[in-house]
Amino acid sequence: MGIWQGPEGIEVEAIMLDDLPFLRVTQPIGGQRMVLAYCMDVREVERLVDLAKLVAA
Repeated sequence: MGIWQGPEGIEVEAIMLDDLPFLRVTQPIGGQRMVLAYCMDVREVERLVDLAKLVAA
C-alpha cells in the first residue's frame, strides 16, 4: 500500500482492516506513535491534516 508523511510527524498509511480499505492516521505523542483515526476516505483525513503538506515516504 502507501505511506505519506506530514508535519509534526503525522503519517497516513493505506491499510486493510477486516478486509476493508482504511487510511490510518498516526502521530508520535510522548515518545509513542498513537493512532489518531482510521479514515474511510481522504475527506476524513483532510479534517486532521493539510493534504497539500503530505509527501510520499
